[in-house]
Amino acid sequence: MERRKLVSAALFLTIFGAMLFTPPLTQLFDVRTLLFGAPVQLIYLFTAWLLLALASWWLGRRLPHDPPASGEDAE
Repeated sequence: MERRKLVSAALFLTIFGAMLFTPPLTQLFDVRTLLFGAPVQLIYLFTAWLLLALASWWLGRRLPHDPPASGEDAE
């Protein structure tokens, strides 16, 4: 995958991640049911967080490092 597409995917992941935690979407999971002994909304939040963290880690590993600027000296 080329760098431009990976940068676009990182931007999309940021916007998508922010939308996952907005109140209208989190309130969809605000039910009085317990799943594995925990509220469904709590499981949704931690699952979304875990998936975003894994996707960010994967994208971070795939993105190439920026070359140093030509005017800067490494000290």
